[in-house]
Amino acid sequence: MTATPAQPNSPSRPRARSGMSRGLRDTLNDTLALVALPAVLLAPALSAAFAGGGTRRWFGGRAEGQRAEAQAAKDAAAAAFYELDTAQRDLRISIETITAVDDSPAARRAVADFEALGRRIDEVSHQYIQAVDAHDLDRDDLEAATAARARTELTRAKDELGRVKQELDRFTDGLGPLLGKAETQLARLAPAVERARQALSAASGALDAVRATGLRADDLAARLAALAPELTLLNQGAGQHGVAQTLERAERVSREAGAIRAEAERLPERAAEIDRRLVSLRTRAQALTTRTGQVEPILSELRRRFTAACWQDLQQVPDDAVEHVRQAERKLTEARAARDAQRWPDATALLSTARALLNTTDEAVSAAGDRLARLNAVQKDPGQEIERTRFAIRDAQRLAMAGRTTPDPRDARPLDEAVARLERAVGTLEGRHPDYWHFLTETEGVRRAVADVVARIREERGTAG
Repeated sequence: MTATPAQPNSPSRPRARSGMSRGLRDTLNDTLALVALPAVLLAPALSAAFAGGGTRRWFGGRAEGQRAEAQAAKDAAAAAFYELDTAQRDLRISIETITAVDDSPAARRAVADFEALGRRIDEVSHQYIQAVDAHDLDRDDLEAATAARARTELTRAKDELGRVKQELDRFTDGLGPLLGKAETQLARLAPAVERARQALSAASGALDAVRATGLRADDLAARLAALAPELTLLNQGAGQHGVAQTLERAERVSREAGAIRAEAERLPERAAEIDRRLVSLRTRAQALTTRTGQVEPILSELRRRFTAACWQDLQQVPDDAVEHVRQAERKLTEARAARDAQRWPDATALLSTARALLNTTDEAVSAAGDRLARLNAVQKDPGQEIERTRFAIRDAQRLAMAGRTTPDPRDARPLDEAVARLERAVGTLEGRHPDYWHFLTETEGVRRAVADVVARIREERGTAG
C-alpha cells in the first residue's frame, strides 16, 4: 500500500474559499434591511451594524496567527508524506528487481522485511491522513485552541513520517549488495539472449554452407533442430521463466549452437582427414603384411642359435600378426562405407580401431627383430651390458653417500641387492648354452631398481632443501 491520500483533501493544497465570508455577507444583508427603515432610525442601526456585533475581525488576531502556524505544520507534514511515499515506490522497484533474479534466503528475508516496513508506513500514513481530515484550517470561525491542537497533531505526524523515512533509508542502504547482484544479472540478460539468437543463426548458416558442398551433416542438423524449443522459451522472456533460468538457458543455447557451428565449419576438413587416414592405414596394413612374412625366418634363426627361453614367447607372432592385419583391413572397409554414408563418428571410431590393431601388429613384428638383434649383441659382447649396469649401481651408491659417512639403510639394502642380482645374472652366462634373454631381462630389472632408489633420494633431498 502506498500512502497517497485522496486528492480533494490533499494537505499540500488548501481548499479554495468560495465567495465572500459569512460575516461579511450577514453585515451586508443587515445593511440592506436598514434601507427600508425610517430615517430617524437609520443612523443608530447603521452604527450598530458596523460596530462588530459578534463578527470576527478581518485582519490580525491570535486565531489568525495560530491558523498560519497550523497551515505551515500541515504543509511540512504533506512534504514529509510525499517524500516517504516516493521513497517507498522507489524501494518497491528495487525489491521487485531482486525478487525477479534472486531466490536466496537473503532475498526472501529482504522481501519479508520490506513487507513489515510497508505495514509500518501504512500505520504512520493513516495517522497523518487522520490528522489532516480532523481539522479544517479554512473555517472562518477557527478558534485559536483548535488551530494550536491541529498544529501539534500535524507536527507529530510529520515527525513520525520522518522517522519511518529514516528506517526506509537504512533498509535501502542495506539492500546494496543484493540489488547490485540483481542489476548485474539483469544487465546480462538482454545481451545473453541476443548472443544465443546470433549463435543459432550462425550455426544455421554454417550448416547451409556445408550442405552446399555436398555434405549432409544430418547429425548436426538434428542437434540444431533440438534447440528450436529452447529458442521459443527464450522468446517468451524472463517474465515467464525467470531471469536466472533464462540466463542459464541463453548461455547453454549459445554454447551448443557454437559447437554445432564449429563442427560444421570443420566438417569438410574432417572428411578430407578421414580420406587421408583411410589411404594411410591401408598402406600401412599392406606394409605389415610384408613384414609379417619376415618374422618366420627370424624365429628360425632364434631357434637354431639360442635356447627356447629366448624365443618361445614369440612363437605366436606370425599367426597373430596375420589375424590382426586381416581384422584391421575389415575395419578399414567398414570405415570406408561409413565415410561414404557420411556417418562421420562411425568412420572415425572404425579408423581408430584399425589403427590400434595395426599398432599391436607392428609392435609384435618389431619385437621379433629386436630380440634377435639384442641377443646377437649380448652373445658377441656381454661385457658391455654388464658394465652399463655396474655404472648405474656405482652412480647410485655415490649419490647415496653424498654428504654422509654411513649410508641410509633404505638406500643400502636395495643397492646391495642390485649388486647381488647382477652377479647372479652374470653367473647364468657360464655353461654351454647360456640363457642370454634371462641375462638381459635381469640387467634391465637391476637398472630399474637402481633408478627407483635414485629418484627417491633426489625427491627427499629436494623436499628437504
